[in-house]
Amino acid sequence: MLNIVLYEPEIPQNTGNIMRTCVATHTPLHLIKPLGFSLDEKEVRRSGVNYIDKVDLHVYENIEEFFNKNKGTYYFLTRYGKTPHTEFDYSNKFENIYFIFGKESTGIPLKILKPHLDKCLRIPMTKDVRALNVSNTVAIVIYEALRQQDYLDLLKYEPHKDKDIIEHYNNRVE
Repeated sequence: MLNIVLYEPEIPQNTGNIMRTCVATHTPLHLIKPLGFSLDEKEVRRSGVNYIDKVDLHVYENIEEFFNKNKGTYYFLTRYGKTPHTEFDYSNKFENIYFIFGKESTGIPLKILKPHLDKCLRIPMTKDVRALNVSNTVAIVIYEALRQQDYLDLLKYEPHKDKDIIEHYNNRVE
């Protein structure tokens, strides 16, 4: 099972966007305190739209509690990572995989990263940008892992409209 972990997130809008991504991908979300906001804040609700009640959410007092309660393979997204996110194998559908993202201002502390250097990854980018927005990074990484797992049970067509809407549109008389 794939999991998203936010270490001490600071910006409610980012967490709301990530909640929406987690619902869209059937991915549990783990938040490690302290949080830079209240989960009741309207910014979280607004960013997560009306999907927040559907997110599989877990909150921990600290990183030690998270590690004690969750066993599996941990991947750390960090600008200090030397291996692109696409070079890891996430294809085992039966493995608990945790993608850990740091707080927006400072990332993941080096003391947490040091024992896991072989699992530190980064998304390649130009030298002109220090880091991508965390909600964008979560989406990039989770969809790469899902691609490797053939998207599991995710729908590959639009469920709210006719799945052949484009073909129907092209065949109608103007």
